[in-house]
Amino acid sequence: MIRIGNCSGFYGDRLSAMREMLEGGDLDVLTGDYLAELTMLILARDRAADPAAGYARTFLTQLRDCLALALDRRVRIVTNAGGVNPEGLVAAIRALGLPARIALVRGDDLTARAAELGLGAPGAADPSAAGAGSGRPLGAHAYLGAFGIARALEAGADIVVTGRVTDASLVIGPAIAHFGWQRTDFDRLAGATVAGHVLECGTQATGGNYPFFTEIDDLLHPGFPLAEIFADGSSIITKHPDTGGTVSVGTVTAQLVYEVQDARYAGPDVTTRLDTVSLRQDGPDRVSISGVRGEAPPPDLKVCLTSIGGFRNEMTVVLTGPDIEAKADLFRRQFEAGLPVHPAELTWTLARVDAPDAPTQQQASALLTVVARDADEKKAGRAFANAAVEVALASYPGFFATTPPGRAHPYGVFTAGYVLQGVAPHEVVHDDGTVERIEPPRVRQPLEPLPGPPAAGETAGNTRRLPLGTIAGARSGDKGGDANVGVWVRRPEAYTWLVGLLNEDVVRTLLPETAGRAIHITRLPNLLAVNIVVEGLLGAGVADNARFDPQAKGLGEWLRSRLVDIPVSLLEER
Repeated sequence: MIRIGNCSGFYGDRLSAMREMLEGGDLDVLTGDYLAELTMLILARDRAADPAAGYARTFLTQLRDCLALALDRRVRIVTNAGGVNPEGLVAAIRALGLPARIALVRGDDLTARAAELGLGAPGAADPSAAGAGSGRPLGAHAYLGAFGIARALEAGADIVVTGRVTDASLVIGPAIAHFGWQRTDFDRLAGATVAGHVLECGTQATGGNYPFFTEIDDLLHPGFPLAEIFADGSSIITKHPDTGGTVSVGTVTAQLVYEVQDARYAGPDVTTRLDTVSLRQDGPDRVSISGVRGEAPPPDLKVCLTSIGGFRNEMTVVLTGPDIEAKADLFRRQFEAGLPVHPAELTWTLARVDAPDAPTQQQASALLTVVARDADEKKAGRAFANAAVEVALASYPGFFATTPPGRAHPYGVFTAGYVLQGVAPHEVVHDDGTVERIEPPRVRQPLEPLPGPPAAGETAGNTRRLPLGTIAGARSGDKGGDANVGVWVRRPEAYTWLVGLLNEDVVRTLLPETAGRAIHITRLPNLLAVNIVVEGLLGAGVADNARFDPQAKGLGEWLRSRLVDIPVSLLEER
């Protein structure tokens, strides 16, 4: 087997994790995932301001502390911390002066070719706001696969730095190199994809963000996960001994249903069938993953397109005590009447977090938020803020704001584009400077229709009206402007009830914010899970969105809080 660990789930994760993973037990490879859609926008803006920037500086900080230790322990490091400037990160690592063999995986950056490839700036307010050149996005980065990483490791690299590859590729690549898997070993590649998907978000696999968090041991400092991957693609998810957190079928399930769309999890090297994944508790803090089937990859590569959509400003005022709705209406009318020029878009949100006969002033208060967006910074800037200030003494009783008025800031827009595999020049630059081209997959097999979902069964008996979360877990997140919620239960008889409950009409009733939006529901019976995707709930992505929870991180917990009729028989044995 090969033992692959993770020391970062996002840009800003625990700095000490690299040292903890290197010192905590045996590893062959240590991976670090630093990229997300918002991160790509942040790094692209960094590089636009400074051509030497654009990579995850926290990784360099970790490596400055730990590279000698990794070399001494012969642990190889694979990371996407290169962001939008992987060449710059390689140069910075070399400047550390240690004898590490460093390989670069490149070819994901299609920004300069965006117009040629039909990859326009997504939702840009005007061409100048998008990036350098008419209609050009700030960044256009293809999600490359794992075979470049594998080739770099086969050639002896101690460190592999990539730009935008799929998150799971950081784990798939070392497995390919270790076992010598080929392009058509779809089941093995799919098994490693599942392991990579579990590891990619770090401590979310060991109890972080877990709905049944009271069952987790020592969440004060949970350990990072690792995978023992075998030649057939099966794996065991675990963590170093004597570290916090828990690895259970539940924590692994929670991560498996995070930010997925349907039963076919498409990647550049393989299409992974999530409906074939089998999990089993294999001892304390050990969960085995087996039975994963893979199919041919799609003909296209996904491309992360980011742009500056314009400028936004925001103000929240507090409404206290009685007549909340009337107070909100008065302020809104006064504010809009006082605007010398109206921004292109105004979004109002009233959060009724107040309670009657409240014991504290805060509990007696509601929040009214207005967000402005416009291509012109001035229209969303001081003129917007001043309209609120000028009515401060002439508005509803008890008027005050949560923060002082501020200026407008640029906001980003994310969309997905697609190019044919092979358009992005997937290359490895080895430590000696030689460049090797990685050929795209050549297999194009038609995919068989997915099996129909099992019929929803009836659960007879008396019911009690309780929160869904009484027996169901959930985890939610964002995929561009879409939101996903994975919901699961822990016993087969509860799953029969769950699939009968969660149809489109019920989801709309439980989550009224989904009104008017397309909903897609996928059943994953092996995981006792149902995945729900809500199209467009998050607008044009996290940086653009004025929603209270712009990445839908709490959407699953909201769903769990909603009251449903649960059979008493399922409550008696839980």
